[in-house]
Amino acid sequence: MTDIEIKKDKELECSIAEFTNANLKLVSGSVLENFKLAFKTFGSLNKSKSNAILICHALTGDQYVSGHNPITERDGWWSRMVGPDKPIDTNKFFVICSNVLGGCSGSTGPKQKKDNEDVIYGGSFPSITIKDMVVAQVKLIDALKIDKLFSVVGGSMGAMQALQWSTDFPNRIQTIVHIAGALKHSAQNIAFHEVGRQAIMNDPNWHEGNYFEKASIPERGLSVARMIAHITYLSEDAMHRKFGRKLQSRDIISFGFDADFQIESYLRYQGRSFVERFDANSYLYLTRAMDYFDHSETYRKTLEFINNEDDNIKYLIISFTSDWLFPTRENKEIVETLNSLSRNVSFLEIDTDKGHDSFLLDELDLDIAMKGFLESNYGKTNE
Repeated sequence: MTDIEIKKDKELECSIAEFTNANLKLVSGSVLENFKLAFKTFGSLNKSKSNAILICHALTGDQYVSGHNPITERDGWWSRMVGPDKPIDTNKFFVICSNVLGGCSGSTGPKQKKDNEDVIYGGSFPSITIKDMVVAQVKLIDALKIDKLFSVVGGSMGAMQALQWSTDFPNRIQTIVHIAGALKHSAQNIAFHEVGRQAIMNDPNWHEGNYFEKASIPERGLSVARMIAHITYLSEDAMHRKFGRKLQSRDIISFGFDADFQIESYLRYQGRSFVERFDANSYLYLTRAMDYFDHSETYRKTLEFINNEDDNIKYLIISFTSDWLFPTRENKEIVETLNSLSRNVSFLEIDTDKGHDSFLLDELDLDIAMKGFLESNYGKTNE
């Protein structure tokens, strides 16, 4: 029988749910006998426990969806979206956000120590999938004694988790907000991830993932991986608008390999700052989990198998015109499948030049859609 203990972590400024004797069987066949999930909550759970929203973070996100992040000393990554009187209104909703399995902000992952050992997992951590992350999240929701979530919300890798919830646990959720995702990770996206992984693994400080034993960190590799990835989160129009060919702190080119252009300086800054807050092995494991995500052949069959009475989920699918990482056509594949099976789905394509990262930036149409969808559906079923 699984033993569960929830503790407060003062240093991380969050709660840690410890699952002992959990025997969490992963898709790979490996088993985690014990595991931890770091999480934060915002707002209050109502008496009927009908106002809980689980927010699933993206690849480099964490449990600090709102409020203070003690790791970065900045506001949470979606503070503009989550809080009192914000689109996800914590005066009304009880919001939960956990660091995914395999993450590096307090949850069990390659940066954590092995069970009952004073040795860090490192490269020996087992391979994980989006499905494994969701199974762990379900155990957390069970530990919080919540039978049914009002909503699961996520963008990018978070959207993958939301979709996984809908296929594996349709009777545990009322609504889903799926932002900038797809039924599968495309060949192009896998290619970008592989270049980033190779940058890390070819850093001489990687040591097959056991760099903590060597008191070293593959900073250069991780920094380059972040720079590559960050390009995919932007759009050409956004880069042109923000940077163009402007020079960085100089009037003429240097005829060398320093950061002549502002875009170069910006990417180097993104790489350096990322190394300070993220673990290289977690980056490897989480990008791999995204690569393995593929519902393209099974999504329709899974939904057909689920009785309509068991799947009364209301879906909101959102895409962005300038997102070439998870383009509108890939989001529409989900919408078309749901429509063909008479599921309750709404779709919104937001016209913006901000690229894939639009869901993390100031985007009024997203705010309006989020607030309207959540509050209209909550009012219908939970008042």
